[in-house]
Amino acid sequence: MLENLFGNPVIEKVLFYILVHDKCYASQLKKTFGMPLYSFQRALLRLERGGIIVNFKIGKTVVYQFNPTYAFLKELKAFLKKAYEALPEAFRGKYYEPKVRTRPKRKSC
Repeated sequence: MLENLFGNPVIEKVLFYILVHDKCYASQLKKTFGMPLYSFQRALLRLERGGIIVNFKIGKTVVYQFNPTYAFLKELKAFLKKAYEALPEAFRGKYYEPKVRTRPKRKSC
């Protein structure tokens, strides 16, 4: 839908995913969309270089979220929300809205 604007369909997926879930990591995106990990790593790096997202570590996992200091963050989120609402409901339900475990299960003693 927005791949022509962003130049890459993977970037669209990443932005929508972060919009819905607030944060993500590359292997989480790989599992969700069933695409190569490298595609998501490149897209995340490109967005980070543009200042749109930032990363931080939780243990060994590099987690990404929108950059709160990005000058056009409010406008970008409003634009993405409008585009997200235009996605078919089946597509949204399949990729963006299911519950995804965000932390590992507790190890049994």
